Amino acid sequence: MKRSGSADLPLHYGQVPAWLHERMSKLGLAVVETMAMEYGPGEVIARFSDPFWFQSLGAVMGMDWHSSGITTSVMGALKKAINPHAKQLGIYICGGKGKQSTQTPAELLKLSELTGLDGDYLVKCSKLSAKVDNTAVQDGFQLYLHNFIVSSQGQWTVIQQGMNANSRTARRYHWHSGALTSFVSDPHTAICGQNTGRILNMADARADSSRAAIMSMAAEDPDRMLKEVAHLVLPSHHEVTAKDVDLKRLGAVLWLAHEKQPKDFEELLLLQGVGPRTLQSLALVSEVIYGTPARFTDPARYSFAHGGKDGHPFPVPTRVYDETISVLQKSIQQAKIGNTEKAQAIKSLTQIAQKAEAGFTPNADFDKVIEKERAESWRYGGRTVFGEAKKAGSQQLKLF
Repeated sequence: MKRSGSADLPLHYGQVPAWLHERMSKLGLAVVETMAMEYGPGEVIARFSDPFWFQSLGAVMGMDWHSSGITTSVMGALKKAINPHAKQLGIYICGGKGKQSTQTPAELLKLSELTGLDGDYLVKCSKLSAKVDNTAVQDGFQLYLHNFIVSSQGQWTVIQQGMNANSRTARRYHWHSGALTSFVSDPHTAICGQNTGRILNMADARADSSRAAIMSMAAEDPDRMLKEVAHLVLPSHHEVTAKDVDLKRLGAVLWLAHEKQPKDFEELLLLQGVGPRTLQSLALVSEVIYGTPARFTDPARYSFAHGGKDGHPFPVPTRVYDETISVLQKSIQQAKIGNTEKAQAIKSLTQIAQKAEAGFTPNADFDKVIEKERAESWRYGGRTVFGEAKKAGSQQLKLF
């Protein structure tokens, strides 16, 4: 069994405001439905097992780009939105935070009655993945969230999160059924973070003798450090800084949205009428749907789609958010009746931006880009957990 990665996140408390949670549910459903139509449920399950992609999804949905709250809020919004359409999508989300996590076995057994999947096996996988991360690997993080995402074909991903009260950080663990071999001998492709000393990892293959000794009642304390492969460590600072973002990639998106007009691209004719600010958001959402894993190494970049509820890098532009959802929903409905032109136009956004990157040299002032977004936030219905954005001065700032 391979864990596909993990992420260390600053611990954040507080509730997602209703106005954002509702939009997160709608956008999350549209993204997942588009991916399911394009790639099938199995690929959607695989995407959720990538910690970088998941963090990028949370950022594009308007959550604080770096915080532990992305996990609980995104999974809560997705479960609410996806499960009513689960049979159609072929994707089911079980479990959740706190007491909801304890309902995972019952939900999986109920799901097996509806789909014919082996419920006992799925329950075993759910329990073992939690036991490995909470008991076999003792790294100081106590699990408090467990989500089990399964397709109608039986592929699954586990997303679970633990808390370390001493360091005030959370650690998210991702598992994927794609390479199931063993839960107790090197099940991880990645489980690592900032080195805080030795930890107990009874799931390491090098601990085989220790496991055998324990089984024979002869204790042996294993002393093994974990391998660093696919792990995401996010900083504690709230603000989005230039060092958090691939400026070349962000610059290409801003160039596409604000310097070039959709009429310049034959592929985007079907999106005429969409303003440049919405085009910026659509380009980043398009990349979350169609981008390859290498595109998600800087999740902070995706916060430039819909900002963040804490105001970083700028307030959530609710009008732009609603227009993004509307465009995606219309493309999905048209694709269902065989008209895929609008869906292809959305897909082309990320393709055009990637082509532009090849010879692109960013020359924008990063801080002024953010300043411009904040200054114009009131135009787009900007909101944070602290209230609505207010109109500032009339100074016009240039991106390039």
